[in-house]
Amino acid sequence: MVTVLVVDHEPQAVHELRDALIGCGHDVLVAEDGETALDIASSGKPDVVVLDPAMPDTDPVELIADLRERTPVPVIVLSERPEPTYKVSALDAGADDYVTKPFDLEELLARLRAFVRRANAEVARDPVVIAEAFTVDLGAKRVYRKGVEVHLTPNEWAVLEVLVRNSGRLVSHHRLLREVWGPDRVGELQYLRVYLAQLRRKLEDDPSRPRHLITEPGLGHRFEL
Repeated sequence: MVTVLVVDHEPQAVHELRDALIGCGHDVLVAEDGETALDIASSGKPDVVVLDPAMPDTDPVELIADLRERTPVPVIVLSERPEPTYKVSALDAGADDYVTKPFDLEELLARLRAFVRRANAEVARDPVVIAEAFTVDLGAKRVYRKGVEVHLTPNEWAVLEVLVRNSGRLVSHHRLLREVWGPDRVGELQYLRVYLAQLRRKLEDDPSRPRHLITEPGLGHRFEL
């Protein structure tokens, strides 16, 4: 059973989403304010967070960032704000996906299942890839820089894994978006800008002049040893 933390201050929205998730066999925790959401996230109980960050008691982007500090599990944002700048701010703060309200419930449930499958996938016997600035253990899903493990969010890891598994080959924008976020997100190029920038800050010796995580403008991205 997957435990989903639903964070929303609108009782009707919480009720509808809670019933749908329970109907799919999930366990559901509910928070109607930011402080409660952070407390529950810190308990380690949820496997995924579904969040409307427009809470009356806190700044939306700050709430996402605080949640990301408390838990490594996927955070799916549900918001009525469709503007790209807000989406980028939410993703940059640590959200793993962004769904605009009103949304299709079946689509949301499919996204949730995809995140959970990826998070719970069996660890395979995969190689350890040693780059100049960092080491990627594909089997253990861990990254090390100068001997110290680097924490990556689920989507940061997913982007890095696709690139590392295609080492030396150009991965198109559309392919990378499709493999990490699904076919309906192939036009969301801002996702890649956000996550590649985050990965470079965490892994490259000089993020402004990346050695390993390369962008080919207008084409895609490539991992180089």
